[in-house]
Amino acid sequence: MTGCYDFPRAAHFGRVVPKSKIYDAARASNKVRQLFVDQVEQISWSFKLAPETINLAAAPGVAEIQVFDVRLKGTSIDHDVLHTIDKAIAFPILFELKKPGERKLIAAYKRPSEADAAKWVVSEYFEADWEPVDNPRKALPRALNLGALYDRVLSELMPVAAHDGEKLPQRVARIEAIRAKERDIARIKSRLSRENQFNKKVEINAELREATLELEQLGGQAAIKDA
Repeated sequence: MTGCYDFPRAAHFGRVVPKSKIYDAARASNKVRQLFVDQVEQISWSFKLAPETINLAAAPGVAEIQVFDVRLKGTSIDHDVLHTIDKAIAFPILFELKKPGERKLIAAYKRPSEADAAKWVVSEYFEADWEPVDNPRKALPRALNLGALYDRVLSELMPVAAHDGEKLPQRVARIEAIRAKERDIARIKSRLSRENQFNKKVEINAELREATLELEQLGGQAAIKDA
């Protein structure tokens, strides 16, 4: 998977974002606020990728791309925290998570709602592996506009290859379906391990085979090995 990018100096923004502003803008629940307190040391709005900062034209749904640094208190973060930031900021966001000695890139596919352009639809998250902070950063992908750049960055984060002719929204939907099917398979296997009656085991095994076939059809063969 991709490492972290060397964002252009001209795009540097460098502002600390108070957690309270995120809470208020996203109307965060008390539970989510506590996640911020427990897991997040600091949030910084580090780069603003826009026509005037990186000389790429805006595209429908991608007028700018924001880059947020999130410094963790521990070693992990709940995706509800990132989703809350995504809800609070009306632009696509790339998150660079940081913990002592390591960093990684993570982002969701974010687009304006077709039903209400003032609202945003946020997918599940796609992420790189943790890497040492002293690893060389890589150049941003070449692109004709900000929309194409966003597509390229997200594509590099996705865990399965695109099908021929598959556009980004369709690929996102398929990956989410793969993840849902993997969760189904895990639940079926758990039921199977707890079942003692032979006839019930036969039924559950048949259900498992069907779910596994559906996962293969979605293109999630690699995930089957880890299920």
